[in-house]
Amino acid sequence: MTNLRLATLQGGNRTIVPVDSVKIGEGFTVIAGPCTVESERQTIETAIAVRIAGAHALRGGAFKPRSSPYAFQGLGLKGLRILQKAKIETGLPIVTEVVDSRDVFWVSEYADVLQIGARNMQNFSLLKEVGRSQRPVLLKRGMNSTIEEWLNCAEYILNEGNPHVILCERGIRTFEKYTRNTLDLSSVPAIKELSHLPIIVDPSHATGRVSLIPSLSLAAVAAGADGVIVEVDINPQEALCDGEQTLTPSQFADIVRKINGLHQFMAVSQ
Repeated sequence: MTNLRLATLQGGNRTIVPVDSVKIGEGFTVIAGPCTVESERQTIETAIAVRIAGAHALRGGAFKPRSSPYAFQGLGLKGLRILQKAKIETGLPIVTEVVDSRDVFWVSEYADVLQIGARNMQNFSLLKEVGRSQRPVLLKRGMNSTIEEWLNCAEYILNEGNPHVILCERGIRTFEKYTRNTLDLSSVPAIKELSHLPIIVDPSHATGRVSLIPSLSLAAVAAGADGVIVEVDINPQEALCDGEQTLTPSQFADIVRKINGLHQFMAVSQ
């Protein structure tokens, strides 16, 4: 690895990212919620369901960069205000994506964690701007990027004086077509070797299939990840985005029970 300074291990001290009362990098953090904010009812009911099931933070997209310009792009400011209401209702901190450097300042007024999506991993002006924001940043790995490229993008944020970076493995593009992407679980222990930054796993976008999410969530625990981020909706069948990879609240609750059991077992065994 070359030219990596801030993101690489320094004295073996691992970074803990505080998000309200949640400490990402300490224990195992579960972030859950709808792919997109579609309505106040959908978002708040989902937020209540995931909180009851054991989620530590709420994810939800107000801005959605989509492959097609004709697909639903999110509710924008209205969506952020709905997320704010969901936080008031549940107490869950908000993780939401920012897609434009011009929006970072005012999105930060609503978001507790600024997410940089896979398509924007190498949007360097955006990385610099979230670095100046001092909000915690969830940096997703680009679908065609190497670990070194990913860590170099983290450098852009850290170099602006923001130490609160969370890495997210969400699958990379390979020749395999059965899954949406190929989850690179080897990146979890690799990041643990190379960097002090916490790393979480996104099995929803990695697989694109609800049936595979439970196994890969448990695999993330076993690999040493610091958490998972999954898509959950009260009615996935009617979701405007990614319904085929979105869990129901009952499916999510079952996964959380298994995650907690495995994490406790591993903690005792170590």
